[in-house]
Amino acid sequence: QVQLVESGGGLVQPGGSLRLSCAASTTIFSVYTMGWFRQAPGKQREVVAAITSSGSTTYPDSVKGRFTISRDNAKNTVYLQMNSLKPEDTAVYYCNAYQPFTKVHYWGQGTQVTVSS
Repeated sequence: QVQLVESGGGLVQPGGSLRLSCAASTTIFSVYTMGWFRQAPGKQREVVAAITSSGSTTYPDSVKGRFTISRDNAKNTVYLQMNSLKPEDTAVYYCNAYQPFTKVHYWGQGTQVTVSS
């Protein structure tokens, strides 16, 4: 079982920045594909960024160029740097860990990001 603990959410004005962090309780963090998802009220959960064990990253068009995912395997932590935030980025953001050998997903508890003036 992997525990994921997110931090860094909050209230920010449009155009502002936030950095989310997700710490994982596993000794084999480096093998996991890590991702960030978000879910706004009344909408489905969607992926906003993912990073593989080799460091390859993917983003949907809605955040490409504004969000950056990174990982520090020495700290068992994945980050999401969010710049040029828009009101439509308002959502609960969830950290996800995918173990490619067992094909099991783990989820964090979520952190609220609110973009509003």
